[in-house]
Amino acid sequence: MLSLIQRVSRAEVRVEGEVVGRTGAGLLALVGIEPADGESEVERMAARLLSYRVFPDAAGRMNRSLVETGGGLLLVSQFTLAADTRSGNRPGFSTAAAPAEAEHLFARLADVCRARHPGVETGRFGAHMEVSLVNDGPVTFLLRA
Repeated sequence: MLSLIQRVSRAEVRVEGEVVGRTGAGLLALVGIEPADGESEVERMAARLLSYRVFPDAAGRMNRSLVETGGGLLLVSQFTLAADTRSGNRPGFSTAAAPAEAEHLFARLADVCRARHPGVETGRFGAHMEVSLVNDGPVTFLLRA
């Protein structure tokens, strides 16, 4: 399981012009699910998303987590994140989980995060989404479960 996280001032996801998820200050996490992922990866990723220290403390150092700041979390499924891009000019998707399994694990990740932290929203799995954000910093990290 991969998550490309971005510290944001605000972010939102639209599907067919309708806002389906949004957050103010917090994290936007683009989540890719791989074939071998399961419950242990869900648990580890949820813990990392909520506790990864990317927010500034009083001295301006990245020492505070999402839980400590009370920020929002916007989770967006993105199978292209799990693509194989090692060769050629076209990505391969055999390294991404099958849609049914990915949808289940993505929903499970959202449930685990919601149980541990308020203010968790999502995009819509499998939909064509328009994601807009204001990256704060910019601060962007790739997390692996």
